[in-house]
Amino acid sequence: MATPQPTTRGTGSQGITTPAGVVFAPSSSSNNLTNAQQQQQTSSTTSTGNREKKNWLIHTLYVRQDYDQCLKLIEEAAKKEPLSEYALYLKAMIKRQQGDISESLTLFQQAHQLNPSNLDNLKQIGKSLYLLGKHREAIGIFESAERFVQDDWEIWHCKGVCLTYLQEYERAAECLKRANAISRHDSTYMQLGKLYSIQENYKAAIDVYTEALEFSPENPEILTTLGLLYLRIGGTYKAFDLFGTSLTQNPRNPKTILAAGSIIQDHSEVEVALIKYRIAAVQTPNSPQLWNNVGMCFFGKQKYVAAIASLKRAQYLAPFEWIIAYNLGLVHLHTSQYASAFHFFSAAINLKPDFASSYMYLAITLNKLDDQENACAAYEKALSVESDPLIHLNYAIMLFNRGEIVKARNHFTEFEHLFQSLEEEARNADQDVLEQRALLQQQLA
Repeated sequence: MATPQPTTRGTGSQGITTPAGVVFAPSSSSNNLTNAQQQQQTSSTTSTGNREKKNWLIHTLYVRQDYDQCLKLIEEAAKKEPLSEYALYLKAMIKRQQGDISESLTLFQQAHQLNPSNLDNLKQIGKSLYLLGKHREAIGIFESAERFVQDDWEIWHCKGVCLTYLQEYERAAECLKRANAISRHDSTYMQLGKLYSIQENYKAAIDVYTEALEFSPENPEILTTLGLLYLRIGGTYKAFDLFGTSLTQNPRNPKTILAAGSIIQDHSEVEVALIKYRIAAVQTPNSPQLWNNVGMCFFGKQKYVAAIASLKRAQYLAPFEWIIAYNLGLVHLHTSQYASAFHFFSAAINLKPDFASSYMYLAITLNKLDDQENACAAYEKALSVESDPLIHLNYAIMLFNRGEIVKARNHFTEFEHLFQSLEEEARNADQDVLEQRALLQQQLA
């Protein structure tokens, strides 16, 4: 009985032996070429498989937000063989989050070269160009991405954002509306509302945010932004209601707390406002707006040292905020530190030259410093910016004290005309104005 021979692999002089032991005749030259191509394809597939065999672990680390370990694993893999498309993509995402936008862009471009048909790579290249401020180039990339898919809301949204920065507002609005027509998203509503706010079309912005609330009624960011818009156009009560609803959703949102606190502060409830600001300070201890409001709360409580300290901290955090310099001028004027008040009012005017009250208080300060000539010039400048009744009243008082009765009477007459045109609530808002008015009226009579 013959013993079966073991099956062998390899090529012999008689042919090729397969794992099953079946012997084939030697290949022809054309078959040899086909086998070479198959071997090359198999080698390429094996190489790709080797490059991608750790993608699952890279993905797991990225999802866990263990970015350092994820980058370390990617770098180790890169030393052995070229990186896979997915590894390049995740490395680019991590680099962008770390602020290295240029390297992130390069990595996304490498991933795109490996797989030119992947739409995600193309969109990420456009986003990187946008973050680098290359808005025209980014728009070109997004338009190239449209060849792959027409109705992608993200492409239209990103185009709208880029066009907004290029100040092509009409085209930007069309892109953002197209994005919302494809698929509604909070971010698109926020960007479209911001676009209208930049154009000072507050009614359109309010309409957009109102529609956004119908889509996402519990979004605290939309509620707060809509409240700030109502506050800007004078709808204080509606704004306060929106801030209250927003705080119900997110009680520790510093932006909302600050806005609600400012309304409470405007209604002279300083202690309640300070409680709100104390909560916000835990979340954003380096907010210049917060410390500015805290300083004015202390000013309202006549704690001038604390007010100046808080305002100085705000100015340190935001040295080019005109309102902080203006408020510092008010506090120093009230504490009879006229030279310092002059300095801060001058700074406020340099930062915002179209605010009439800065010129008025600068004129009062100059008058206290016995510089009546420049005080008159400051009053005239204030009136050229805005014909405010309070400016006419203060100007009339200064002119009366200088003995210029005729000019004083003219400005007081103008004050009376403007004052009577105000609503009754506005006329009775400041008791000091009523007292000065009655006193000057008596003297001029």
